[in-house]
Amino acid sequence: MPWHARLHLAYQQEAARTVARFRHDGPLRILQSLYPEGDTVCHNVLVHPPGGLVGGDTLDIDIEAADGSHGLITTPGASRFYRSEGELALQRTRIRLAAGARLEWLPLEAICYSGCQAENRLSIEIAPGAELIGWDVTALGLPNANQPFERGTYLQHIEVPGVWLERGRIDAADHRLLQSPIGLGGHRCMASLFFVAGSPVARARRDALLAQARTLLEASPLFDSAGATSPHPEVVMLRVLAPVVEPAMQLLRQVWQAWRSELWQLPAATPRIWAT
Repeated sequence: MPWHARLHLAYQQEAARTVARFRHDGPLRILQSLYPEGDTVCHNVLVHPPGGLVGGDTLDIDIEAADGSHGLITTPGASRFYRSEGELALQRTRIRLAAGARLEWLPLEAICYSGCQAENRLSIEIAPGAELIGWDVTALGLPNANQPFERGTYLQHIEVPGVWLERGRIDAADHRLLQSPIGLGGHRCMASLFFVAGSPVARARRDALLAQARTLLEASPLFDSAGATSPHPEVVMLRVLAPVVEPAMQLLRQVWQAWRSELWQLPAATPRIWAT
């Protein structure tokens, strides 16, 4: 039987403390709120107990943040899209930020197993004065476990309505896309880190973020397959291709930490769950 799970997570500021409240239907929930940085930033871990999606499964995640709140969301492990007999496995995430809200959306990677039929959709609606740092990491198969991505399809959709849209479909049978130097060039991990604002970002601020990302890139083994850009005055992003997840995730974490310090004067505060 397919799983249909829903989670609604809402952040609001109460007496200088960001508080998270949620409701869920099905196997999707958050763990206890944590405050390793003090009351201002609320850290949450999103948990999907089945551990992955098969054909017919749907996850709907709805996140909203009110004025003055600051949430950080991650996951305890990778999301997994398993082999399907034909039905679609779908994850939909909708993020809505009110003016003055901040959010960090930092889930661990999504792994596409051979034979999956999967879609992963992220929509960000952001009011003027709100800001978000997020990332999206996709692994095609498990190269180190000798489980290549040989069959199946994966559709990735990331959207800030009216501002930015990324939509791409990967078919395991499309060898030109997977192997060509103008495609993935044999890499099996795609990753994007993005800063999104609800109004145009001052040029000096955008340039500072790009400079930090490019400085860290110069010291990275992924220098030849990554780049930082600002495709819109409200968006700054880092794009990465890597043979496997680990070097891509290491680079994203370094740039994320530099960006939150530059943007919000916050120190590196790695979620504790990442160390387990």
